[in-house]
Amino acid sequence: MNNIVIAFPKKEVANSIKKILAQSGYTVTAVANTGASALSSMNGLNMGIIICGYRFSDMMYSEIYEYMPKEFQMLLIASAAGIMEKNVDNLMSLSMPLKVHELLQTVEMMDYTITRRRKKLRQRPKVRSKEDQEMLSSAKAVLMERNGFSEEEAHRYIQKRSMDNGTGLVETAQMILSLMTEV
Repeated sequence: MNNIVIAFPKKEVANSIKKILAQSGYTVTAVANTGASALSSMNGLNMGIIICGYRFSDMMYSEIYEYMPKEFQMLLIASAAGIMEKNVDNLMSLSMPLKVHELLQTVEMMDYTITRRRKKLRQRPKVRSKEDQEMLSSAKAVLMERNGFSEEEAHRYIQKRSMDNGTGLVETAQMILSLMTEV
């Protein structure tokens, strides 16, 4: 489940939406009634959805959108006249009067999108520092020299040992270097 922040100038509207979401199994992280408190609530979170109204006492939804963390998506709930933004990244909108099933379907779709994005970020290969890359290259070179491995075989050997021992590639390369240089 992703973080959900609800922000409306009227607390009772925010609490009504929170109740609807809670009954459907969603956990609401924060409820706010000003733009500043909504932004403050989002800043400590890594990804999520903000469900908000059009106008607050201190700012408009567009200012919240501008300053919210880039990992967040916004669901704007406003009158049809208030919804002018079309084709803006990370901004969905629902017009009033609000239908419960539309709200739930939209939140479910946004939640799914954020979950997919998080999964893709986790699957990206890690960027190694220059020192770590040099250590891996040194370990491969030692394995190639001493065992007659090709570079690919040496890499696979380090990967296999890393998985077998439950350690990272760099840590395994360090162990290989310390063991092979002692001999």
